[in-house]
Amino acid sequence: MAIALFVTGGTFDKDYDEITGKLIFRETHVSEMLRIGRCREPVRIKTLMLVDSLNMTEEQRRFIVEECRNCEEERIVITHGTDTMAETAKHLGQSIDDKTIVLTGAMRPYVFGSSDGLFNLGCAIAFAQSLSHGVYITMNGRCFFWDNVRKVREKGEFETIR
Repeated sequence: MAIALFVTGGTFDKDYDEITGKLIFRETHVSEMLRIGRCREPVRIKTLMLVDSLNMTEEQRRFIVEECRNCEEERIVITHGTDTMAETAKHLGQSIDDKTIVLTGAMRPYVFGSSDGLFNLGCAIAFAQSLSHGVYITMNGRCFFWDNVRKVREKGEFETIR
């Protein structure tokens, strides 16, 4: 069975607007990333939203939970902004226990060429295939349980809480 890959936005999919000089959303880069990474595992991509996670609402988080709960695949990868990824993982972890859900993101946009996104996406797909049911976050080659992770802004990375 395929892995469901839900796109929610975040730095992963941000693009540079040459006119305004701001980072914006146009479309997801996930299909291209899977192609470049030569992913051979079947992946069904669905864009749920394209938002900065700092602007994500509780209603949008509930929508992500419902999409995960209702999807037929048992293995799910979610691309998400890093700033509130742990918060969304908490919603999922408290609501779903019969699927393997892996959230990932990037510290730099994919379109900048020096992004960690491609590596993180590959890790997320591998972890989604190999981990038991539960909710996880993977960033920079590390995997964390949903209830034992935080982003350390000063370092630009994730760490275990205890």
